[in-house]
Amino acid sequence: MKLNSQQLCDLAVGAAFLGTGGGGDPYVGRLMVQQCLDEGLEVNIIDPKELADDMLVIPTAMMGAPTVLVEKIPSGEEAMFSLQRLERHLGRKAQATMPIEIGGINSTIPLVVGARLGLPIVDGDGMGRAFPFLEMETFGVYGVSGSPMAVSDEYGDCAIIEAVDNRQMEWLSRAVAIRMGGCAYIAEYAMSGADVKRTAIPNTLSLAIRIGEVLRNAKSSHENPIEALLGFLPSTLYRYGRIIFGGKITDVMRETKAGFSIGRVTIGGLPPFGSTMEIEIQNENLIARVDGKVKAIVPDLICIMNTETAEPITSENLRYGQRVTVLAVSVPEIMRTAEALDVFGPACFGLKEPFISIEEIG
Repeated sequence: MKLNSQQLCDLAVGAAFLGTGGGGDPYVGRLMVQQCLDEGLEVNIIDPKELADDMLVIPTAMMGAPTVLVEKIPSGEEAMFSLQRLERHLGRKAQATMPIEIGGINSTIPLVVGARLGLPIVDGDGMGRAFPFLEMETFGVYGVSGSPMAVSDEYGDCAIIEAVDNRQMEWLSRAVAIRMGGCAYIAEYAMSGADVKRTAIPNTLSLAIRIGEVLRNAKSSHENPIEALLGFLPSTLYRYGRIIFGGKITDVMRETKAGFSIGRVTIGGLPPFGSTMEIEIQNENLIARVDGKVKAIVPDLICIMNTETAEPITSENLRYGQRVTVLAVSVPEIMRTAEALDVFGPACFGLKEPFISIEEIG
């Protein structure tokens, strides 16, 4: 698929939805890709099934606090530089790149890298949403090493991280990203085409495009876009979704700490919901509670949408007074296995509550 400008706009919206508040501002990423298209460059997205088993795929991304990204706008060359440094370190050229997550700007960073280097971009990712830690990828859950990895900043500085495991890789690279100003650009989880097909969540880029398209078409047809989206989800790997709350944001507590955006948003309920919802945030929305009762919990998606525009709201753009609708969406089964929950289940974020699927919560 050769991406066009309309699909890019739809992708930015869909990726913000799947990112559950994290992954960075999709508007910034959309502008970066649009610049490539304006220059006549191609963004070629390929199905994972098209990969030869022995192809080298190097994912690329931004890491760090999304709140910092808004003030340190990237040029697009940072992640490209990381990929090239990792290629030199490995002594082998990448034959494709791909997202590590399908949230916000990290759905678009690989598109810029692919367009500028003439590489195809694999239609899939390693999180099926956004997560704050680099070890929280299905690639790693199912046996792929994240390192060696390259971490670069906007000045051309680069560090190569070789760690004993993926958690240590995250810990070391996070310190580098903090030294680089709170966000940096990475190439990691270099793997074969066979490993991509075995460990990735497939077709999430095209899914994000379809989500944006569903919302856009519903609005142009004067239908309820959120209801249209919920009607679309059962035909995807994200089989189930529902509205769990609606109201007005009454408080946002947010700080950039240890390379993350940490905080909590409080939503005062409006009819027919009433009461109050609190959502805890670590870059992404982790858990939603009403009067202490869990309504949705990581890894299932908690998506905050503007009630009036049906636009997903990323964590750095939450504001007092916004009228919002909160959706919970089930994640693909590959993300609910015991192995996956050991890496990105609630306990991995210090939450005391166990994982209960939104279907079970009811």
